[in-house]
Amino acid sequence: MQNFEHCRASNLAATLPLLAEPETEGYAGGTDLLGELKRGIRKIQRLVNLRGLEQLGGISAAEDGGLCIGALCTLEEMDRHPEIEDQYPVLSQAISSVATPQLRAMGTLGGNLCQHPRCWYFRSRQFPCWLKGGKICFAANGENPYHAILGRGMCQAVHPSDLAPALISLGARVRIAGISATREIPLEELYQKPEPLHRRMTILRPGELLTELFIPRPPHESKGVYLKAMERKAWAFALASVAVRVNFHNERPEEVRIVLGGVAPIPWRVKKAEDILQGEMLTEDIVARGAQEVLSDARPLRDNNYKVLLAKALIGKALLSFQPR
Repeated sequence: MQNFEHCRASNLAATLPLLAEPETEGYAGGTDLLGELKRGIRKIQRLVNLRGLEQLGGISAAEDGGLCIGALCTLEEMDRHPEIEDQYPVLSQAISSVATPQLRAMGTLGGNLCQHPRCWYFRSRQFPCWLKGGKICFAANGENPYHAILGRGMCQAVHPSDLAPALISLGARVRIAGISATREIPLEELYQKPEPLHRRMTILRPGELLTELFIPRPPHESKGVYLKAMERKAWAFALASVAVRVNFHNERPEEVRIVLGGVAPIPWRVKKAEDILQGEMLTEDIVARGAQEVLSDARPLRDNNYKVLLAKALIGKALLSFQPR
């Protein structure tokens, strides 16, 4: 590992200008960044420990009756919070599926939402992949069983966060602090497919930091579920995942949100499928139509056609779980 300067953040106003400087990175849990540094795929001159920004931690009640969660809140803290378990089951299930208890104790909300893809070409210093500034995506014609089937472009990697699909299904918003201004946006707008002039999966700019997340209180007749398919039962990233949240009225879906993970460069929401399901009884036929619409634009690579069938099955299982028993 190369030598670098290490400093500890004391307040947000002083930290943001530091993060705007070249080859400077902030970290809290470090479960993603430190691994990249050890592998030599990220070069930095300065590492800023964000743990000193205590105002960015904790979980509190939001003004609208929902929850406000600081970006430095650990996944373990979120997992133990009684209101998350009781009011937001889709989020609780997503948190429980992340890695191991040890990593959940270290990993933070902000780090999980903004982590880099697990593509082995990106994670290897032997390959100058497109996302790291190279000329090609080696996964396009290489080994690609875990890569994208939706939203493919120059990069075939998938976004690895479990929390992002669940939180988008809940209509979460994030606050982003910058040197000159602070803005608040829907979480789904944080993500952007990589492009030649934007080789990143989020819209965060140098000198910007995700500081807080807000989740509205769900309606009384709201139900949610998060399902994740993995190669092994624990400590694995999703081959495919789905977060579904449905607000019911008289046993019919009044609002439907379906967000896929592990199948696209960003968390993948399909509003066309949501529109098909809205107002309809969730029968097997209507659920099959919705699942078909979700995957209608899928373009599998050589090794990952199985993800189309897997994602359809997860969507169907999630939606049919809401049927009266």
